[in-house]
Amino acid sequence: MMTDQTSTTPRPAASADGPVASINGIALHAPGASLSAEDLRQRACTELLRQEAQATGLLSQDDAVGADGIVSEVASDAIDALIAQQVVVPEPTQQACERHYQAHEARYRTGEKVHARHILFALTQGMDVVKLRDRAEACLLDVRCHDGSGSGSGGFARAAREFSNCPSGADGGDLGWLTRDEVAPELARELFAQAQVGVLPRLVHSRFGLHVVEILAREPGREQPFSAVRGAVAMALRQHSFVTALRQYLQLLAGNARIVGVDLEAADTPLVQ
Repeated sequence: MMTDQTSTTPRPAASADGPVASINGIALHAPGASLSAEDLRQRACTELLRQEAQATGLLSQDDAVGADGIVSEVASDAIDALIAQQVVVPEPTQQACERHYQAHEARYRTGEKVHARHILFALTQGMDVVKLRDRAEACLLDVRCHDGSGSGSGGFARAAREFSNCPSGADGGDLGWLTRDEVAPELARELFAQAQVGVLPRLVHSRFGLHVVEILAREPGREQPFSAVRGAVAMALRQHSFVTALRQYLQLLAGNARIVGVDLEAADTPLVQ
């Protein structure tokens, strides 16, 4: 699967009683199946690409997708070939790399770490997202009022043990010392975004759900010269360009398709299985 994971608001699962979602008349799931909105969009994007691979002769018209949304190995290869043909990513220039590095210099530090703890309100299939957010917001307000100093094991630790859906809840939500590479990208962006210590003022959204996060301590790490990280910078720019181009290509395919029961406009990034 190719994804660009970002920090997004969790969305409710599709109703099991609703109509069968489809792309150009091809069903994306079995009748009565319940899928999250993200899973449904993922299947829709995959099906758009699978059908385009058929239209361009890269895939046999006899190919079919299963009710579980899993495409055949042949279809997967054809989709990869289609993307390689249609999604062209230019090589980033030296100037673009230097500008990116200057704007995101902290991202390329080595040894940067944070000591954090969190309270996870996990998003599961069929859950009422509004109620989950209300619970998480109430918890955030409570710990900011009663445990905002960032010291000790007071309200935050008690709330973690009572509410967190993460095993770390048993330890008061303590995650220990973390580097950027040890957490999901959408969490890393929030944990390492600034130099503050204490309870973050807003909920952090991730693929796992909603997090109330407290930064207990930071180690800033060491800055790396541009010459040492030129390859990593270029890779980051290529990935960003690829995601943008793929999103635009999927939007083009969606604009020419009959789409029923799935909101592709709500997708922040393309999800391709």
